[in-house]
Amino acid sequence: MIYHHNRFTFKQTATAQQREEALASLRNQGESIDAVSRYVVGKDIGGEFEYGAVFVIEDLDGYWEYLMAPSHAHTDRIGLPLLESFVSYDTTDSDDPGIAQKIADLHARRYAGNPALTKLVADLPSYTGSSAPTPTNQPAAGPVTR
Repeated sequence: MIYHHNRFTFKQTATAQQREEALASLRNQGESIDAVSRYVVGKDIGGEFEYGAVFVIEDLDGYWEYLMAPSHAHTDRIGLPLLESFVSYDTTDSDDPGIAQKIADLHARRYAGNPALTKLVADLPSYTGSSAPTPTNQPAAGPVTR
């Protein structure tokens, strides 16, 4: 299993309506992507972020389905420009020693095929993640912080 985590804080300029639309779009991902077996979207408790989302995915094929889903692309388009800070990471029970690189490779493949998404992520004021796009669209070795 792979638990894909997102933690984020909206910019102060994001309106209440924009925030609700972005949160509703995240919830729609959980409902509309077949590869997502469970999900939660809500307030982030005990940390420096306002909100969080976790999507539970069975395997790497499902992870790719999640990444490429139209509902995920929609959330990126409407949500990323509203964020001040964003953290993305994964937790897995896989015993595959190469799982981190395989997940990073999926993200790199997605970025390589979508320059608009790469720009949205690169334009975030603060992003930390194991799969941030690099200038050459190659996966970074380890976490990338902007």
